Amino acid sequence: MASVFEYAPAPESRSVVDIAPSYGLFIDGEFTDAADGRVFKSISPSTEEVLSEVAQAGEADVDRAVKAARKAFEKWSALPGSERAKYLFRIARIIQERSRELAVLETLDNGKPIKETRDADLPLVAAHFFYYAGWADKLEHAGFGASPRPLGVAGQVIPWNFPLLMLAWKIAPALATGNTVVLKPAETTPLSALFFADICRQAGLPKGVVNILPGYGDAGAALVGHEDVNKVAFTGSTAVGKEIARTVAGTRKKLTLELGGKGANIVFDDAPIDQAVEGIVTGIFFNQGQVCCAGSRLLVQESIRDELLDSLKRRLSTLRLGDPLDKNTDIGAINSAEQLARITALTEQGEAEGAERWSPACELPSSGYWFAPTLFTNVTQAHTIARDEIFGPVLSVLTFRTPDEAVAKANNSQYGLSAGIWTEKGSRILAVANKLRAGVVWSNTFNKFDPTSPFGGYKESGFGREGGRHGLEAYLAPSSPEGER
Repeated sequence: MASVFEYAPAPESRSVVDIAPSYGLFIDGEFTDAADGRVFKSISPSTEEVLSEVAQAGEADVDRAVKAARKAFEKWSALPGSERAKYLFRIARIIQERSRELAVLETLDNGKPIKETRDADLPLVAAHFFYYAGWADKLEHAGFGASPRPLGVAGQVIPWNFPLLMLAWKIAPALATGNTVVLKPAETTPLSALFFADICRQAGLPKGVVNILPGYGDAGAALVGHEDVNKVAFTGSTAVGKEIARTVAGTRKKLTLELGGKGANIVFDDAPIDQAVEGIVTGIFFNQGQVCCAGSRLLVQESIRDELLDSLKRRLSTLRLGDPLDKNTDIGAINSAEQLARITALTEQGEAEGAERWSPACELPSSGYWFAPTLFTNVTQAHTIARDEIFGPVLSVLTFRTPDEAVAKANNSQYGLSAGIWTEKGSRILAVANKLRAGVVWSNTFNKFDPTSPFGGYKESGFGREGGRHGLEAYLAPSSPEGER
């Protein structure tokens, strides 16, 4: 995209990561082939090159992994919290030591810019393991009963937008509380989870405590429905979350769901425009908008609409789209051809319904999956692009006149995951935040995360919280015997 500065290429070296031609499933501390021998290919979305061939888990593999986790649970849960903490601290330190390697791997497999994996994802991954390591020997002080107990085997299914970070969100609290894990990464981004399996071996984690099963939806369904799984944690689409809720209903499994979102980013007329524009860009174009809590609806006070949009368009014209491994890149590749097709279809529907579309001048690479940052104006609440989660670099702009109207429009969604408020008045921040039906509300910032802070949603954005002290609760049974289902 056009810029007042010319940036010389600054590519990160691929040589820091050694990707094997093929990978197996990680079960009971060893890499192994799938029971039926099936494999699939992991493809780099920025180039469409095949990175590796990966074993594809099926129902028999899920059963084998759950049995390994159940066997390991007896000894793992009996360890003093201080001993479990040592493993988590060790994992955290190894992640830090291998952070450059893991950042390059994540960028290759996912398509997001290296500066995001390097500066956001990997520091947060290590921070989550450090944080929950600190909780491991203090669970009786967490507020969940005098002698909280682990549940047993946790079945965890994670998405492709933050592969290693979502793994950390789920595995760290599970291990700290004495549970064992069977985790299924997304089929488009299995590699960082498999590298994490190697980190578990490097840290000396007992066999069977963590098991990694790359595969498709059938493997996830088998894991969720397995009779010997005590806890299910899922991050992904609302449609799949509903299926999981139906599967788990009537069982004694504990369930947390972190699903879709259509976050409202509310800008009042007293907000600092330049600061708000940076927050808007971070809110929707970070990770190409492939973020469940993205600020994909911009609600701007009518009196400053034109000024803010002019400033926002100027800022978007300076974003750099291209090679995700280039340290100057702001916008990377869309994760898959399937996701690109969904984004394209919804934006075309937005135009067909009468919204006005704008994108900065942008040359898209000839190979890979790419979509230019897109802005829609003249959007109403009836437009599909204002209601449905696009999960891409697409921003819908609506206006409001009063705080009450802003709140009404922000809450007019089936989702309730995130929101942002931009104003100089602290009293307004508190008043509006208390009325927003969103699990996370940022004030004068957006997309800021910390392992000490709980995250989760309302309505069709799911239930339960991950992160912070609250994230321990989903993996504890205050009054039930260990392993009881």
